[in-house]
Amino acid sequence: MIDPFSPFEDHVSSPRGRNALPVDGTLGAAGGSACGDMLTIGLACVGGKISAIGFEADGCAALTAAGSAVVELVAGIGLLEAARIGRAEIDAELGGLSAERAHVNVLAEEALHRALGVLLAHAEDDLLAPAPNRKLVGLSGGVDSAVAAELLKEAGAEAIGITLQLWDDPATDGTASCCSPQAVTLARRLAHELDMPHFTVDLRDPFRKGVVDPYLAAFGEGLTPNPCVGCNGHVRFDALDQMRARLGAETLATGHYARIERDEHGPLLAAAADDNKDQTYMLAAVEPRLIERLEFPLGQLRKPEVRDRARAAGLAVAEKPESQDLCFLAGIGRDGFLERHSGRSDEPGPIRDRHGHELGRHRGAYRYTVGQRRGLGLAAPTPLYVLDVDPSENAVTVGTIEELQTSSVRLVGVRLLRDASEVDRVKLRYRNTPTGCRIESELPAGRHRQLRVELENSVDGAAPGQVACLMRGEAVVGWATIARDAKLPADELERDPRNIPVVL
Repeated sequence: MIDPFSPFEDHVSSPRGRNALPVDGTLGAAGGSACGDMLTIGLACVGGKISAIGFEADGCAALTAAGSAVVELVAGIGLLEAARIGRAEIDAELGGLSAERAHVNVLAEEALHRALGVLLAHAEDDLLAPAPNRKLVGLSGGVDSAVAAELLKEAGAEAIGITLQLWDDPATDGTASCCSPQAVTLARRLAHELDMPHFTVDLRDPFRKGVVDPYLAAFGEGLTPNPCVGCNGHVRFDALDQMRARLGAETLATGHYARIERDEHGPLLAAAADDNKDQTYMLAAVEPRLIERLEFPLGQLRKPEVRDRARAAGLAVAEKPESQDLCFLAGIGRDGFLERHSGRSDEPGPIRDRHGHELGRHRGAYRYTVGQRRGLGLAAPTPLYVLDVDPSENAVTVGTIEELQTSSVRLVGVRLLRDASEVDRVKLRYRNTPTGCRIESELPAGRHRQLRVELENSVDGAAPGQVACLMRGEAVVGWATIARDAKLPADELERDPRNIPVVL
């Protein structure tokens, strides 16, 4: 029997804020459930408090009650308190819903947090005044970022969680991605578990234009891009720093395995204590102006220690496996992604040796990258490796390991944070160990068209399009893009700080 005096019936019969969306507010909508419910939350923020909030509901009575509960919970409270509210608080406000009705709590949470995310993403002024020891923490829904947040809170920081939604493709495995809708939901749950406010910012359009489109274009040019470096350098950290300022946080922290060291010129990224997890290569293109405001709580830890801390803190993600692929390739793989999004079909072409002799046929040049051995389908007395991919002729060139090896690498789109004379190591792939090197050109810190790196020891191929992380000891002092080893016209050799060609 339904209790007419229950909180649920009160919200059904006297819904707060129904059909009263703020005129100048931001909107968040959630729906598409089996029953076709759709809920829209609108809110406005003035002086760090929710100054107006309302909702519109198209669906069952329970949805109306959930929208009303959000209004009751959020009206007039602080922005950070609003960002702490999730489905548990909504359910409690309604007096506890049955399993058949509980889906409206999920929709109400999602609509509220989408409205908060739009507010944060599009705020023209800072939403909160700066506060000492307030830190914004990037949460991915994984164990590393969760432990980073837990460590900051343990040290007494006022931590605020944020997750960027970068990609949403039904063909990918959202549970294995760090930026999918599923990752957003898990990250929010973790933040609330740690008693942290949480914000979600939708950057799918900038990510598509700034990361995915260049990735597809690079494969069309026979290159092997590294989209994570581009994402961190040109999309993710710039956005996170903007959100940090709008929320009045002193610093931005992430769960990356990296450190920061300083010399007389300022801060630099430096390799983490755990060589097997070091992620400075992926962070190499982060703007120097941002490094001063970054924190990496895991920089001195090793992965087993991070797992142990997660278990000790009782975090739900303590045993969560790590993603082994790019966020937008999860569950689909590189070839499947290229087939789905590039519009290319499998066009067979020649596999040649360096003298132009055809050794076999490939299924599409975009499937191959320099240094690849498997998948060639060739019978040869010695193992063969991809030496080059030429999309103009749809041809793949292969050769022996000796032909693949090189001790000299041409780089383009160079960014030096210190003088070239200080570079003594270079990392040519994420998983590779840095290789001793020297740069003979006397180039000062700044942007340069190109340079050549001479390696102390030969490496098994340097894939054009990959990033070269330039180092001084453990510190990152520059980065560039590996280019095909071809001679350029004389005017291309001059320093040109404009129009730097970079493929990431």
